[in-house]
Amino acid sequence: MADYILILYYSRTGSLANLARQVARGVEGAGLEARLRSVAPISANHEAVAPAIPDSGAPYATQQDLAGCAGLALGSPTRFGNMAAPLKYFLDQSSDLWMSGALVGRPAGVFTSTGSLHGGQESTLLSMMLPLLHHGMVLAGVPYTEPALMRTRAGGTPYGASHVAGADSDATLSDDESAIARTLGRRLAELARKLA
Repeated sequence: MADYILILYYSRTGSLANLARQVARGVEGAGLEARLRSVAPISANHEAVAPAIPDSGAPYATQQDLAGCAGLALGSPTRFGNMAAPLKYFLDQSSDLWMSGALVGRPAGVFTSTGSLHGGQESTLLSMMLPLLHHGMVLAGVPYTEPALMRTRAGGTPYGASHVAGADSDATLSDDESAIARTLGRRLAELARKLA
């Protein structure tokens, strides 16, 4: 079995990066390595060419990072109820992994962030699951055994971890949002061991 859970995300303002770090804490608390990786922004006019190493934050992911993971946590801000284009672009390059069945049977979960409470979190989480299903991954949500799901007044759903960042993306993670993200990470690590 691979020894890491890939936490693959796109974060423009840092809200998703903060949530990704909480997912990583959950993974590491369950005894597996959390490999944080981001994706490069893309241009609306043409394919963007970004440096191989970003100026700050997590390194950019490669298809090898994806192929070698024991499990995947996929994170994106909400863009009109769907994942952001840079993350979709990265996943669109994974056809070779799909054709070979490289990810079949590995656990996967999703997480997101929005500017407002009703900004499309659940539709984004559900739509992010579609390519994971095509890859044959085993989807993991957050069960209601996590008490924060019943008391959260911000983000957090059974479909995956989430955060309400506010219109200026300046809201910090609530304790409940953090707990739900850590539960998702822990669950992915535990499932990766069981499914190996």
